Amino acid sequence: MGKVDLIYENAPAPMEDSRALHAVGYGLYIVTTRENGKDSGLVVNTVSQVASNPTVLAVGINRANYSCGVISRTKKLNVNVLTESAPFSLFQRFGFQSGKDRDKMQGLVYGRSENNLPVLREHTNAFFSLKVKDSITLPSHTLFLCTVEESASFNRDKSMTYAYYHASVKPKATPAKAKGWVCKICGYVHSEENLPDDFICPICKHPKSDFEKL
Repeated sequence: MGKVDLIYENAPAPMEDSRALHAVGYGLYIVTTRENGKDSGLVVNTVSQVASNPTVLAVGINRANYSCGVISRTKKLNVNVLTESAPFSLFQRFGFQSGKDRDKMQGLVYGRSENNLPVLREHTNAFFSLKVKDSITLPSHTLFLCTVEESASFNRDKSMTYAYYHASVKPKATPAKAKGWVCKICGYVHSEENLPDDFICPICKHPKSDFEKL
């Protein structure tokens, strides 16, 4: 691993364009874990098959996440494949709070696999029970290399992609409502709250009477 570690010590190449990463396809998954009788999990987009016979899946987990430490210690995890029906509230539950101090499984419908980890049964189309065989420490993430101990396909619902999430699930930012006055003649916007009586539009030269409040 010496050569790999040396590569990551270097700064990004001058020609690197971060926008190029947007062209790489990603799925979205909920990884579930369990330690000392406590279930947890998180949303990830870094799952891929990297070998066959036997099947090996690589799962990247940010080391800032509570579940990363759990997986490092227990050497097991489940990957639940999300479908396009998954609501934003599911991403809020598993992605916007820490399992260190929250019960992320409360109120959800789920079963358990042979490794006793949660298997989500809503808004998923498949799952994998994984056993960690090796790991690689990267600058921000740990890459877990895992063999499949159990898996199942539930339905043929379409898997959710990262692109679909941004286009159709994640709420769009609401533009701040403009304040002030707008000229009914040319559309010029005077952004201050008060419009003097002697105000003249700087564009079309019409008076205050031709303005209306936004």
